[in-house]
Amino acid sequence: MSNRTMRFCIAILAMGFSSAAFATDFSAGLLMGYKGGAGVLLTGTVAGFAQGFPLAFEFGIGHSRLDPGNPLEARRIFINDNEHGTPEKAGWMWDMRFDVLYRLHVTGMNNLSLIAGLRRSFFTANFRYVGGNEDFNVTSDQWGFGVGTRMLFAMNRNVNLEVMAGLDYYPPGTLYGHDTSYSPDGETVNGKHTYTYTDAAAAINQPRLQPALLVGIGYTF
Repeated sequence: MSNRTMRFCIAILAMGFSSAAFATDFSAGLLMGYKGGAGVLLTGTVAGFAQGFPLAFEFGIGHSRLDPGNPLEARRIFINDNEHGTPEKAGWMWDMRFDVLYRLHVTGMNNLSLIAGLRRSFFTANFRYVGGNEDFNVTSDQWGFGVGTRMLFAMNRNVNLEVMAGLDYYPPGTLYGHDTSYSPDGETVNGKHTYTYTDAAAAINQPRLQPALLVGIGYTF
């Protein structure tokens, strides 16, 4: 993720932090677990805008490690048909999110909330070919949305154990790699041979449906 994008993400989260001055309740959380892969999520939540108001608003920045796809196919589709070198691969995603939380009133579950909101992902697939003198990234950025639930378990007056489960969906996005790009609308820039977006999407595991199960600690100020 670029420095500009990182600054924007931090600014979004800071907006949530600064809102605490106008809110009855403000909390921050750090959760870890599975989010399409091993992941971590930092959140800031504001609630209690008015007595009886059922909604809370949450900003978050997350990071997860992902399977990037097929390195041999990626090289053919984005660079050339060279088969030299031992392939190595790594994939990761930064995401920022804005959620609306609705607290449910369920007997025995006083701290259960439904979550729904927007997502923005920044995905990178890195492919390296040891001995083949090639090392390149395939990237995409996508808007999406997600839903889920969150349960809080009080540990003391200010600290909660948080358990979050959810599912995020990202529509197909343009894939950029080396000097080539393939778009869902069929537009191709400097494509190799007769490869299409369908071929590129099959080779690269850009985010699509991402289940999440995260556990962490939340602190209420």
